Amino acid sequence: MTPVAAPGVSGAVVLRRALRRQRGRVVLGIALLCIHQAAEALIPVAIGVVIDRAVATGDVRALALSLGGLAALFTVLAFAYRTGARMAYAAVEHEAHAIRVEIARSALDPHGHRSGMRDGELLSVTASDAELSALVVRVAGLTAAALTAIVVAAVALVVVDVPLGLGVLIGVPLLVVALQRMAPLLTRRSTSQQEALAATTALAVDLVTGLRVLRGIGAQDHAARRYAGASRHALDVTLRAATTKGLHLGLTTMVNGLFLATVAGVAGWLALQGRLTIGELVAVVGLAQFIAEPVQTLGYCVQLFAMARASAGRVARVLGAAPVDRPGSAGPPAPASTRLALDSVRYAGLDDVSLRVGAGEILGVLAYDPSDAEALVTLLTGRVPRQDYGGTLHVDGVPADELHIDAVRATVLVEQHDVALFEGTLRANLSAGADLDDTALRAAVRAAAAQDVLAAHPHGFDRVLTERGANLSGGQRQRIGLARALVVDPPVLVLHNPTTAVDAVTEGLLAEGLASARGAGDRGTVLITTSPALLRVTHRVAVLDGGRIVAEGPHDHLLVSDARYREEILR
Repeated sequence: MTPVAAPGVSGAVVLRRALRRQRGRVVLGIALLCIHQAAEALIPVAIGVVIDRAVATGDVRALALSLGGLAALFTVLAFAYRTGARMAYAAVEHEAHAIRVEIARSALDPHGHRSGMRDGELLSVTASDAELSALVVRVAGLTAAALTAIVVAAVALVVVDVPLGLGVLIGVPLLVVALQRMAPLLTRRSTSQQEALAATTALAVDLVTGLRVLRGIGAQDHAARRYAGASRHALDVTLRAATTKGLHLGLTTMVNGLFLATVAGVAGWLALQGRLTIGELVAVVGLAQFIAEPVQTLGYCVQLFAMARASAGRVARVLGAAPVDRPGSAGPPAPASTRLALDSVRYAGLDDVSLRVGAGEILGVLAYDPSDAEALVTLLTGRVPRQDYGGTLHVDGVPADELHIDAVRATVLVEQHDVALFEGTLRANLSAGADLDDTALRAAVRAAAAQDVLAAHPHGFDRVLTERGANLSGGQRQRIGLARALVVDPPVLVLHNPTTAVDAVTEGLLAEGLASARGAGDRGTVLITTSPALLRVTHRVAVLDGGRIVAEGPHDHLLVSDARYREEILR
């Protein structure tokens, strides 16, 4: 799937929005960090003044006042840094949290999204890129503080010696611009690193999810080699990025050292010429040494910004992804005598399929080709854009594409055989956040023939399920998924092979429970299955062959009249 970004969303937009969203903390943090850097820049100046006004003159009173002033300066310095750094880090963490929530909201959007990312890549963006893109907030504070330090130091040097101060004011910006030349390369290397790490994470998620299958077919060694290759590529890309960062840091340190040596050398020569006092020389050397720190910080900010910009681009790819489908805005339709209708639908392998599901009816669908069943299930989930299928799909007499996605989902629930259970209690999985009493839950569990899941554990509904319900058997997961669907009691329930992992006796009990729960009233039910036990409790069965409806009628009638149907069911 080719990623399609929504207009107006880019990495630059993500970065600007981060600064705007955290502007309160950013402004306060910048102000305090700038005060800290200004105070730190004044330390060598204050020491030089103490030497000339108190030490050289032997004035004890001036010395005492000077020491008091230094103590006050250090107090302001320490308080400003402590509070400013705390505000800056708080801004980063709050913004990272906000971005993670946005990514999660985008990933869970029922409209879907066309980011083209796998689950593992989305996980990497959420866990890593959200944090890195939020670093732009820290970059803003550090950059402003470093520039403040350089300006204060340069002004102090101008006061001491105009040519020396002007040299610093001109030289430092030239150094920063020169170091900035490596920023595009740093961004490209950071982007490649994040993409390689995300791809490796995605592969790991895929392999862990399918570990049982891999072991079953004996492919775990091949999978391990594949992961090792992906990890090696990620390592190579990471090392290239680290090499570039190291080169940038080395150049920054070297240029910084040369600049410091130049300023100190000029100051020493001026002192020998008698143009600087001892205190002024100390102040100049101290300022020159101090300037090395903000210049180094600016170089570090270049690296941080490169990483933030690269990660912001990946975040924008998720947040700016166009939705898969754009349904209408109509609310839930009023119940109709025909709950679900397909008219001349063409999608994937389906060709001119027409079906009706009436109120109180259980419709069975038998597909000789499993791909036809998959296509029908996918269409009924509402994940197929309107332009990708022909014909019409009506929900309670209203075209599905005219309904808001929430209205469609509130009316039609599709429960697939690959059940998704979540870490937490059995009660939480069954109720899905609703406030339900045990009576309703027990009724659904009984209808799904899942009483053994309750009886097998002393905690009953408070039994804790592990991730994806891994501490249940496949049949237990399917039945708990069905019970959850019955608890919701949707107007239209679509079940796809809900008994592939259960034994024949349990399947018969489940079929009876399902017929009792869904076979009356105004609810509609679609059973897409090859199970004789389930098809036996349906009111009608529609047979799909080659993407078309080739037969339709009661199960018992088809068993007698259709040899192909009988062969498929009884084999």
